[in-house]
Amino acid sequence: MIVLSGGTGTPKLLDGLRHVIPEGDITVVVNTAEDLRVSGNLITPDIDTVLYLFSERIDKGKWWGVREDTFATHEAMKLAGHDEGMMIGDLDRATHIMRSELLRNGMTLTEAIQSMTFSFGIRSRVLPMSDDSVSTMITTPSGKIHFQDFWVKQHGEPEVLEVYQEGIGEASISPGVLEAFEEEDEVLIGPSNPITSIGPIISLPGMREILQKKKVIAVSPIIGKEPISGPAGKLMDARGFDVSSVGVAECYNDILDAMVLDVRDESAGDAIMDMGIEVFFKDTLMKSVDISTDLAEYVTGIFNII
Repeated sequence: MIVLSGGTGTPKLLDGLRHVIPEGDITVVVNTAEDLRVSGNLITPDIDTVLYLFSERIDKGKWWGVREDTFATHEAMKLAGHDEGMMIGDLDRATHIMRSELLRNGMTLTEAIQSMTFSFGIRSRVLPMSDDSVSTMITTPSGKIHFQDFWVKQHGEPEVLEVYQEGIGEASISPGVLEAFEEEDEVLIGPSNPITSIGPIISLPGMREILQKKKVIAVSPIIGKEPISGPAGKLMDARGFDVSSVGVAECYNDILDAMVLDVRDESAGDAIMDMGIEVFFKDTLMKSVDISTDLAEYVTGIFNII
């Protein structure tokens, strides 16, 4: 099974999925449009969350970073007047340094991540969506800023006038992802931000055409009119989509076969079914690994009936 992932919502579902099917049968295609360089090293936040999950090191209190990490390097640089703008843990920074050194030695991002999954003892395939640089940019009344500046440094507070992916038109789907799609027909879109987490993946040239030939199920990241977490609401509104599961379905309409909504969101079902998308209901508020596992088991069952 291929899972499209970004942010923190989909990793929670992956945490359940690996209790339902063998980890070696899971391929995760991860958003890279939020990547950026900090102090000379490449940070790939969405990839790292998946790496830390599968290597049993993720901080499940935050759903990012390494559990029980320390911040001595960050604090030392800050005292010396070098403020990176985000708190990077020491163990987390080691990941960034290793990846960046692999890239400096000539590896592609895909090759670097494959090397790291081997080093971390990870059995699943973790694949960047592209080896090319893509950046999610936010236009605010004060100007254009990177998504990380908007969300981490400015806490998602600025008014959003526009959201776009810089470099998406020139980027290519990574060879590893193309190979995975040759092998797999089942694609699960996790409950991540449809604009900045999943949007960049499906906006790569040729990706929608590939997905239209697959069985595709999405789990909604929204209940009622509120995203479960993150800035999806503000960003969907800026793109002209209703902040609802109906709006999410509109984002994916041409590639989607079925959608799983939360049991508290039944009112959205009819409008989504009118788009020709099958609708299912389950508890999607993954407050524990048991709920995540139950949801993952339910979703895998849907693939057998659509």
